[in-house]
Amino acid sequence: MTEVVIEHRFRGPPDSANGGYACAMAAQFVEGPAEATLRAPAPLERPLSVDRAAGAVRLCDGETVVVEAAAAAVDVDVPAPVTVDEAREGATRCTWLDDHLYPTCFVCGTDRTAGDGLRIFPGPVEGRELYAAPWVPDESLADPTGRVRPEFAWAVLDCPSGIVTDLLGEVGVILLGRLAADLRRPLLAGATYVPMAWPIGREGRKLDTGSAILSEDGELHAVARARWIELRPS
Repeated sequence: MTEVVIEHRFRGPPDSANGGYACAMAAQFVEGPAEATLRAPAPLERPLSVDRAAGAVRLCDGETVVVEAAAAAVDVDVPAPVTVDEAREGATRCTWLDDHLYPTCFVCGTDRTAGDGLRIFPGPVEGRELYAAPWVPDESLADPTGRVRPEFAWAVLDCPSGIVTDLLGEVGVILLGRLAADLRRPLLAGATYVPMAWPIGREGRKLDTGSAILSEDGELHAVARARWIELRPS
């Protein structure tokens, strides 16, 4: 039986995986662009069984389906590129720096140290309806050829798409529900990239956003569409 274990380093909330990383763990068994749906918080340091059926791949924690993935196109229009300088300036205005929902998050957590977490803090770009931040992938994220492993691209596409929901009006606590990603070009450790995200629309507690990773020259490397769910007040 094939199994997947998500290390504690790759957490989002304190006791479960970063949503984009968890989605990638199922999507790795799908050829080409894929859409992954989170059914339950992905546990850490525990084997998840891989179940293939009816064209989909499921990661299961016992009888509980954690995440399900299948082939899918990513139908979003990517805005014009953001420069590294614009992204760097936007990151200084990240709206979650002082009040973060998930400060332990592998990608955007303010409590994570450099080299452990990615510390990507997207913020509003002046004159644009989008958020961006600079990112230089660490060598620990790469395979022996220097290419960043796909699961980390998925993770980077996740968090900016959540933070940019600030542009969709007043939003409470949110969780990633679904992420579709198309990884078009390899990412290289040590190179400079610009993750960016933009709002698409909102229907009640369902918030749709897009995200992308571009090179410093504006070349598109990865694109995604996310659906976030606003939790009901307790």
